[in-house]
Amino acid sequence: MANTASLIICEHCDSVYHKVELAKHQKALCQRCGAVLQRYNGLNIQQRLALSVTAAVFWIFANFYPVMSISLKGLHNSATLWDSVLALSTGPITFIAGVAAISIIIAPLFQLVLLIWVLCFALASKRSPAFKTCMRWLETLRPWSMLEVCLLGAMVAVFKLAGLLDVLPGIGLIALAILSLLIIRIAGRDIRDLWDTLP
Repeated sequence: MANTASLIICEHCDSVYHKVELAKHQKALCQRCGAVLQRYNGLNIQQRLALSVTAAVFWIFANFYPVMSISLKGLHNSATLWDSVLALSTGPITFIAGVAAISIIIAPLFQLVLLIWVLCFALASKRSPAFKTCMRWLETLRPWSMLEVCLLGAMVAVFKLAGLLDVLPGIGLIALAILSLLIIRIAGRDIRDLWDTLP
């Protein structure tokens, strides 16, 4: 049986290539369709685990602290991400509330839990129990995690409301911004190299 460990398949056009060692800031592109096959990853296991735990802390801040506070004529109100989902669920667009909950709260949480689970065992140079299932779920959850879209929407709301009300960005918004950057860095396509680095 042929050894396929050194091969990589383009997920867009199914072209097959040999994996290459990449230098800093390099990426390998498919010659047929131009899709990204590999990216250089400068993080080791310890750094990834540390960033994952940090992201989990920021997830807590982003979900349980106000994203923004508004005030008008002595009346004050603040909203968290959970409050926004609950507000959507009470109207005629309950389905959107479910999608919002999955994309900005549940999917990022599961991503972080799975990453921490896999990386804790990777720190000891071994695969975690249910490693294959975890890696498949990480790939499945990646497109569902839309924190950057939520962040953009929250920032637009802050700027729009600032002309009408007194708006104060909250701890949750800052945490959401940092969490978005961390998720992009640690839960992107570069997790695939764990298949090769772990026995």
